[in-house]
Amino acid sequence: MIGAMSVTPAERKPIISAADFDLSDYDFWARPMPEREHAFQLLRDLEHPAFYEEMELTYAPKGPGYYALVKHADILEASRNPEVFCSGEGGATNIPDMPPEFTEYFGSMINMDDPRHARLRRIVSRAFTPKMIKQFEADVDTAAARIVDDLIAKGSGCDFVTEVAAKLPLKIICDMMGIPEKDYGTVFDRSNMILGGFDPEYGGEDMSTVAEKLLTAGMELQQLVQDLAAQRAEHPTSDLISSLVNANIDGEQLTAQELGSFFILLVVAGNETTRNAISYGLRLLTQNPDQRALLLEDLEGRLPGAVEEIVRLASPVNYMRRKVTRDHEMNGQLYRKGQKVVLYYWAANRDARVFPDPFRFDITRSPNPHVGYGGPGPHFCLGAHLARREITVMFRELLRRVPQIEGGSPERLYSSFINGIKHMKCEF
Repeated sequence: MIGAMSVTPAERKPIISAADFDLSDYDFWARPMPEREHAFQLLRDLEHPAFYEEMELTYAPKGPGYYALVKHADILEASRNPEVFCSGEGGATNIPDMPPEFTEYFGSMINMDDPRHARLRRIVSRAFTPKMIKQFEADVDTAAARIVDDLIAKGSGCDFVTEVAAKLPLKIICDMMGIPEKDYGTVFDRSNMILGGFDPEYGGEDMSTVAEKLLTAGMELQQLVQDLAAQRAEHPTSDLISSLVNANIDGEQLTAQELGSFFILLVVAGNETTRNAISYGLRLLTQNPDQRALLLEDLEGRLPGAVEEIVRLASPVNYMRRKVTRDHEMNGQLYRKGQKVVLYYWAANRDARVFPDPFRFDITRSPNPHVGYGGPGPHFCLGAHLARREITVMFRELLRRVPQIEGGSPERLYSSFINGIKHMKCEF
């Protein structure tokens, strides 16, 4: 049953061939990381993509199944062809088709196709240009410094995820939007619920209540931003909500529902994914002391490459789903209209055809054409520039002031969608 680990580690069948596991089975996502890495290597070695049945869910009809795209070349080609591999028919962020009641809260532009996707992206993208992000650089620097101040004051042994990695992206996103500090906890908790809904820590043990909790979390976040939007419409400030509420591009404006859905996308994608990249980054530096030493030799010069390599191996978003709009042949495989494909970015970022010695953490890796921010095309991550900035600033501050900080054994999020770390103690 999804949402409960029904098979103990001792009962799990060893993975020897591609027939020994099922990506639709949530027990697969509770396996240790080396087993998952081996499984995806087996899938990459297949001549054609593996096909999987969809799981039975209480809140969505069972779909037709899906092909697992795990090769870098397949993901690039599918991403470049959104007319064939679309996001809008049932949603991109889940393998089952999204029920209608979910679209009110989670029907953001990531789950849309052009022309509606292009319209929304045109309105909101003005807030994420390099020029606009540059205006927040001082805020990011100040926030990172305060977070490290607090870390040093608390001392060794605290939870790096909640005390460091989660704080920077949460503060920056909330400050950009104009969310008051008193609501940071609400945003943090509800975004955890949305992305970690099947994890027992976030209430996912009872499958029958997961959908209700997801909808409640979405409703509360949307209400929060819509209340602020109503205020900003009358009394605009310099924050992003004011800009979006009052934006008028070729006569187009965001509706209240579109604004709410965009905010949910922003806090989930911009908060959770950067948090996980920072957490994985510390763990990778801990496990690879040679790379840490190399980075410390020239922090400014090598930090950009280190950030890209962290994002490649962290791959915070495991996948996005697409639906085939017409019969189409790609790399020797025929896909029929109505079929689904799932783009496993995490697997593509370990494709030895593109990344020599793919499991090695190499901060000097060049080129590094990872798909940690999605593939090319209209759905490439809107906030990639901001995410890079936050990860860079956080590690610059950490490694300058506590250069030997180490991350312990991570407690992983129980999720097929997000490659997340919930908790990880740090020592310094």
